[in-house]
Amino acid sequence: MFFCPCKLLSLVYVGIFIGSFLIFGLIFIVIILKQIISKSKNKRLSESSQQCVGIFHLYCNAGGGGERVLWCAIRALQKKYEGARILLYTGDTDVTPKQILSKCRNNFNIIIDPTRLEFIFLNQRKWVEAEKYPVFTLLGQSIGSMIVGFEALLKFQPDIFMDTMGYAFTYPIFKYLGGAKIACYTHYPTISTDMLRRVASRKTTFNNKGHVAKNPFFTWAKLSYYRLYASFYGMVGRCANTVMVNSTWTENHVNHIWNIPLRTHRVYPPCEVTSLKDIQHVPSSDGNIYILSVGQYRPEKDHPLILQSLYELRTYLQDDEALWDRIRLIFVGSCRNDEDSERVKNLKDFSKHLALDDHVEFKVNASYQELIQCYQKSLIGMHAMWNEHFGISVVELMAAGLIMIANRSGGPKMDIIETSEGSQTGFLADDPEDYARCLANILYNTKEQNEKIRQAARASVDRFSEKEFEDNFLRIVSPLFD
Repeated sequence: MFFCPCKLLSLVYVGIFIGSFLIFGLIFIVIILKQIISKSKNKRLSESSQQCVGIFHLYCNAGGGGERVLWCAIRALQKKYEGARILLYTGDTDVTPKQILSKCRNNFNIIIDPTRLEFIFLNQRKWVEAEKYPVFTLLGQSIGSMIVGFEALLKFQPDIFMDTMGYAFTYPIFKYLGGAKIACYTHYPTISTDMLRRVASRKTTFNNKGHVAKNPFFTWAKLSYYRLYASFYGMVGRCANTVMVNSTWTENHVNHIWNIPLRTHRVYPPCEVTSLKDIQHVPSSDGNIYILSVGQYRPEKDHPLILQSLYELRTYLQDDEALWDRIRLIFVGSCRNDEDSERVKNLKDFSKHLALDDHVEFKVNASYQELIQCYQKSLIGMHAMWNEHFGISVVELMAAGLIMIANRSGGPKMDIIETSEGSQTGFLADDPEDYARCLANILYNTKEQNEKIRQAARASVDRFSEKEFEDNFLRIVSPLFD
């Protein structure tokens, strides 16, 4: 059976026609959007000469470390640029501005002037939710962020666009369609060389499922997808005029993928170290020894590892049952959505499975005052996330006088915790057994040994203060206002 060359040629022509139609259609849409946006911006400029700063943070009411950066940045801008108009793009449509600022004050002890902050509420945030994309999650969320970015730009066109969540695929939209200068604060690169290495090593993790890790073809396909995504991620990242990163680890990965080192600056996130250093440890009246973990209930925080560590600790204390009976673990964190709430329920079930339910307490969306009370009565702090980009909670636990155990990776290893003898500020661990050994060491240390670590830790955290953040943040963004 022969295939007619004429038919083949016809198919080629049809393909070229359809492809050209789609390309020209896309260009036409972009031109129309640009004209609409330009007219809207010109109208705004004719009404007021104020510089407008649009800050893109879709989960401003989440109550995590990223939100502390957001609110400290807004407070710093309000202090220095009194004539600037500051707007916040958010997807938290189920709360009012008053409720958002009230939570900011209660959770972070940060007071924002409500008369100098405008909220732009976005309705398309659902397109960046991970559950919408069971496969190709990174790509799906990135395209979803562009949809939300278009909505934000159509609602208001700023002179300066600041992204404080890491949605890099919005940068070309605001730069080339909106004509804005772009600044970003990157907590965690969307993709990193560590992620590529983990997939290549075929190791099962929260972002590399078992059926992928066990299959060589699926591993090859995922690696190819990651590498292609990384190239696009680099292109959109290079649209930024200035880039701030929160740690040495993040800086290394961003420089590797975006390759704009002269525009990239390390700015440690703001931690409330000044007031926390004044906290005095108050032993609990019930005689228990408290271990505290602070972090949002997200999968990457690896709360199960902390529970497994406590389970392993029991084997180290099997000859001292009285000491084990006094051990209590407190989880403090916020829930962003129903998925996080389900995660808390699963953690409670897991603690029962390990027969730890009498030793573990969960606090969800606790107030700032409740957190202070936990600091005061706790001896040890724990943080389990692998390759934590920085670790604000790690710094704050150290400032509050807790002896810290964190994962031997990322920001805690490279920027925060020193383990050398003579200058030790905390402990680093890899797995549940390692964490359990560190816990046992602290429990069996003399009071003088623990006090030496505590004092060294408190002395090391001033470089992470809110004032240091605000000074560095304003120094880096000020050229955008000139």
